[in-house]
Amino acid sequence: MPTLDHENTLRASGFRIIAGIDEAGRGPLAGPVSVAAVILPEDFTHAVLNDSKQLTEAKRERLYHELTGDPSIRWHCVSIAADEIDRINILQATWEGMRRAALALQPLPDAVLIDGKPVKQYPLHQVALVKGDSLSYSIAAASIIAKVTRDRFMVALAQQHPEYGFEIHKGYPTPAHLAALKKHGPCPQHRRSFRPMAQVELDLA
Repeated sequence: MPTLDHENTLRASGFRIIAGIDEAGRGPLAGPVSVAAVILPEDFTHAVLNDSKQLTEAKRERLYHELTGDPSIRWHCVSIAADEIDRINILQATWEGMRRAALALQPLPDAVLIDGKPVKQYPLHQVALVKGDSLSYSIAAASIIAKVTRDRFMVALAQQHPEYGFEIHKGYPTPAHLAALKKHGPCPQHRRSFRPMAQVELDLA
């Protein structure tokens, strides 16, 4: 279960305001990658909060409302659209989201805890934690906000493009999604730079 141990280690080193950062949606063939940054109170604790992938959709929704509705929690979420992902690649898009989300926070953090590997040329002091969403409350909170934000986008997108089943697979390359792509071709929200997409477009040519 997550704790505030990593946040407290940074505070002991002289950093005052610590944000956790996580993303959702690096792997899908469609839709944005969403990145959230969260600053929690220093005495924060929670009996349920965990890595978003370990929780049901209903629990994620409840936690989203709880986290975003708490005035003592500062948060910001950004989404990098499919066309920008195609232009700069998914890694650069994720890093750009991690920069934008943290720099939009008020107050500005002194340091950030990032899920995964270090981000190159990051504007703030960073500590990267592999599987950080299961280690840090701040990262876990960011994982919930990023995941719910992106899932809601994909459910709304399914109303515009019902033929793909986005509300079910959220854009990930499931057999049903790949079959729909072969039948209907891509929509504007599909990431043309991803290899399965390039193959579909070759097949349709």
